[in-house]
Amino acid sequence: MIELLAPAGNREKLETAVYFGADAVYLAGKDFGLRAYCDNFSDTEVPDAVKYCHEHGKKVYLTLNIYAYDDDLPKIVDYARFVHTAGVDGVIVSDLGVVVCLKEKVPDLAIHLSTQANTTNSAAARFWASVGVKRIVLAREVNIENIRRIRDALPKEVEIEAFVHGAMCVAYSGRCLLSGVTTGRSGNRGECTQSCRWEYALCEKTREGEYFPIAQDARGTYILNSKDLNMLPYIDTLAQAGVTSFKIEGRAKTAYYLATVVNAYRRAIDLFEKVPTSFTLPPSLAVEPYKTSHRQFHTGFYFGAAQQCLETAKPEQRYEMSAVVKQGGASAVQIEQRNRFRIGDELEVLSPGESFGKVLRVTDMRTPEGENVTDAKIVQQLVSVKTNIPLATGDILRKKVCEKK
Repeated sequence: MIELLAPAGNREKLETAVYFGADAVYLAGKDFGLRAYCDNFSDTEVPDAVKYCHEHGKKVYLTLNIYAYDDDLPKIVDYARFVHTAGVDGVIVSDLGVVVCLKEKVPDLAIHLSTQANTTNSAAARFWASVGVKRIVLAREVNIENIRRIRDALPKEVEIEAFVHGAMCVAYSGRCLLSGVTTGRSGNRGECTQSCRWEYALCEKTREGEYFPIAQDARGTYILNSKDLNMLPYIDTLAQAGVTSFKIEGRAKTAYYLATVVNAYRRAIDLFEKVPTSFTLPPSLAVEPYKTSHRQFHTGFYFGAAQQCLETAKPEQRYEMSAVVKQGGASAVQIEQRNRFRIGDELEVLSPGESFGKVLRVTDMRTPEGENVTDAKIVQQLVSVKTNIPLATGDILRKKVCEKK
């Protein structure tokens, strides 16, 4: 069975991931993770998040993947004890020292090895298995053939996880010094400012204004800007190579991004598991990643070298989230506005259910007090709309905002 693993930067995103079909989520506490600028989960929120996921039959993995200093180790061990008691199903670790400490001090806590440990070969994978790592998140530089070799070299009980979708870091296995050098905020300590996405120009010291002739636009060049990963058409290839956990990047992304991507991969994985020998991605799913914020897509290193997005660092988005359904129904629903829409607009349904992809034309909107609304422009305004499409609480309505270029 394939596990679909989704990011959860806060409680709203966690519930979104669960609703749209993730089998597991990964999240962080307020310390020791690599997304310090997400909302993350307090010590009170972690047990509640675990309880919610377990009640829905989902697993929770918590990140402890900073590169630690000596002063960090006692605090990490104490926190690991706390999250183990809270019921997390595993922790994600990069640092060998942290692995050693946790195996000694919290031996029953499952350890997943982060992609930042850059496991690229069978010998390294066997070493990590020998010290008690339950799951290895492979380096992003590993190709399909090497995944097969690593899988064959490991004991069956050791799992392989790999990234399938999302932003790609320009640095080796995500281990980057650029943010620390440019801003003093270390990406290896959870404070990355994404300096690689900034606009750069290369010039020779004595020739002011003369730029190195590489692809650029009027604002600058983007030689450090990686294309986004999209393996949705190739889930059969990854599964056949031995990957059992398909990981989506994006704890800092929006709930709409998460809903769109999780929904697409959930449906694709379900199709693959029904017909594993003849999987073909339907066009209706292939277009889904383009309906949320993204840069140009590529397949990473799985089939060769990854590519840089030289033209621009700016992402594009063809649809936006208009509303989320707060109270479902078959003839009328209550929705919460997220982006402006009006009477006459056509809103597409994003749903884990059978209404996915159907279009609702807005013909009647009313406030909870019964007043007519022609233009839903107040942020998080609650309105009731008539519908001939069954909608469930948690479904999302989205609107096209631009055509394909």
